Amino acid sequence: MPKAQETILEIDLRDLKHNFEYLKSKLKPNTKFMAVVKAFAYGSEALKIAKSLEENGVDYFAVAYTQEGVALRDAGIKSPILVLHPQTANFKELIERCLEPSLYSPKVLEEFIQIAEQESQENYPVHIKFNTGLNRLGFWEKDVAFILEQLRETKSLKVASLFSHLAASEDLNEKAFTNKQIKTFEKIVENMLPKLKDKPLLHICNTSGILNYPDAHFDMVRSGIGLYGFGNSEKENKNLIPIATLKSVISQIHHIEKGESVGYNRAFKSQDFRKTATIPIGHADGIGRQYGNGVGYVIINAKKAFIIGNVCMDMIMVDVSDIDCKAGDEVIVFGKNHTAEELSETINSISYELITAISQRVKRSFIG
Repeated sequence: MPKAQETILEIDLRDLKHNFEYLKSKLKPNTKFMAVVKAFAYGSEALKIAKSLEENGVDYFAVAYTQEGVALRDAGIKSPILVLHPQTANFKELIERCLEPSLYSPKVLEEFIQIAEQESQENYPVHIKFNTGLNRLGFWEKDVAFILEQLRETKSLKVASLFSHLAASEDLNEKAFTNKQIKTFEKIVENMLPKLKDKPLLHICNTSGILNYPDAHFDMVRSGIGLYGFGNSEKENKNLIPIATLKSVISQIHHIEKGESVGYNRAFKSQDFRKTATIPIGHADGIGRQYGNGVGYVIINAKKAFIIGNVCMDMIMVDVSDIDCKAGDEVIVFGKNHTAEELSETINSISYELITAISQRVKRSFIG
């Protein structure tokens, strides 16, 4: 690709395919693969990501909210789409667009049945979510009898899957807790399956579950962060490739004398002669104010340039005193070598937060 001439998020679909195939290689041949493309495909671009994955044989998609699923349908995605956190206000549109809801509480189950019956649905696919320890969303084990009773009383639904979510599958120090979650899920499944008219898919593994708990792959696995190039461990990061590179360009070079300041509130005051570069990316683009004042850095001509002063809405300033550079030179904010995980660690955060924060005003460019 040519050098950046503006702030741009470059997305390599070849690396996406590599990550997908690597994760698939961990599965048995008949295990289905659900690609999680919520939050603009983890800050990249959901529509082209989904199209690429569909072409490469993904079985299912997952989004957080109904409108994310609607956008995929509008883009021509035909594969089944699970909506992980549907809101009751969107149930009618969800049905109209052939999206499949996660039903996670008595209230949500009862209200979806009501709408499905009003819309004259029969055997509409739904996914029943159980809370096995994350304590975020999901029915409890004790709710099984209630769920079965509701299902018996309506013809509007069929159970497409039973699933749960692992809380700490990336942390091998929490292996006992994760195994307890898996056992709880297996117990729920053992209780429910003989009483359901259809055999649903079973799934509990996220990316780290795929990699660390092969015996819990069941009928399907779900992957989000792994598809985008992060394995939640130093070992697995070597097997995956970050698909997105956030690039920008030096707008201007400043020569700062001793005693001069840089940026708002004079947050940086120079103790000696310094050279700074101004870059057109700021907290409105996803580079939060946690960075700055020496925290966080970009790469210019293969060298680290630390962010100085406060991050502005549309700009950052970096120290390039020891870097041979000029206006127009390319800047790498994060990418394959200087990764989003490494940059986020400078503020004690995680790759998920940084990559999903990249503003939609940042231009997307695609390779492959």
